[in-house]
Amino acid sequence: MTKRSDKLKRLVSVQRHLEQMAEMDLAATTQQRQEVTETMDAVAGAISSLNPVHRNFSGIYAAQIGKLRHKDVMLAGVQQMHEMRIMRERTKGDRLEEQMRDARSAEDREAADNAVYDLIDQFIAHGDGPDR
Repeated sequence: MTKRSDKLKRLVSVQRHLEQMAEMDLAATTQQRQEVTETMDAVAGAISSLNPVHRNFSGIYAAQIGKLRHKDVMLAGVQQMHEMRIMRERTKGDRLEEQMRDARSAEDREAADNAVYDLIDQFIAHGDGPDR
């Protein structure tokens, strides 16, 4: 027979794994945003460059900057979504962990109560009471 606390312990483990997965997704999104920012800096540097080759492509660079800004805004939204997901998963895990502790405490109390009842039953069964 599996105890409720053991079942909750497994659920806590799964929930913590989901939280780690959300953190990895956030890390990947943050890395992508960093790459987009670096690319935007490079393109902005090319636009302001005095090199005549870059001046010929300034229109293309401006379009590229616009696309990169749009991608950065999109990734910022995704990043915010991942942060909220992490908080949600962490909250679920904390609640499950609290329920697990409560269940374990209740099981310990029940075991202690049963031990006392067994002692009382043994005491009564052997007839070692004060009236005998």
